[in-house]
Amino acid sequence: MVSELKNFAFIDSQNVNLAVKDQGWVLDFSRFRKYLQDKYKVEKAFLFIGFLPGNQPLYTYLQKAGYIVIFKPTLIYKDKEGKEQAKGNVDADLVLHTMIEYPNYDKAIIISGDGDFYCLIEYLEANDKLGRVIIPNRKKYSQLLWKFRKYLDFMNNLKSKVGFRKNKKRGVACGTSPRVFSPS
Repeated sequence: MVSELKNFAFIDSQNVNLAVKDQGWVLDFSRFRKYLQDKYKVEKAFLFIGFLPGNQPLYTYLQKAGYIVIFKPTLIYKDKEGKEQAKGNVDADLVLHTMIEYPNYDKAIIISGDGDFYCLIEYLEANDKLGRVIIPNRKKYSQLLWKFRKYLDFMNNLKSKVGFRKNKKRGVACGTSPRVFSPS
């Protein structure tokens, strides 16, 4: 049983952030960390994110919420409309850290709907180290992950548990400024 073991979570923050936003809500990472601890008994949660100097309040918030934040350098480029975009692909870092930490956990919880993690998930399953794969959006994820359906959990119905709640006095999301969860 996943809950009786030493579990570590490995989170693709960009995949989670964009998938949840696509559903029309904003993830409260602090509440999500507590949820992972309570439901999956996650002792350590590694959150992979692209680093942008102006997002220091976000990074501080994530660390205070209990995440081990792993930064990926970002590349700034202009899209077709000339708007600046940041790109920081965390996939390789997530795989690497999952394997670095391999001897330290009983089960890994992978949080992403990205099919690029197929071989990692397959390896963890084959070695009895896969706890769960948490998919941020049931309607948009790689069908490569369907092979692991007995391990899949979905975040679609978690808005009331881990979504931001409005603070009636200030009219902003509790615990932080409204712009904090727009790292891209």
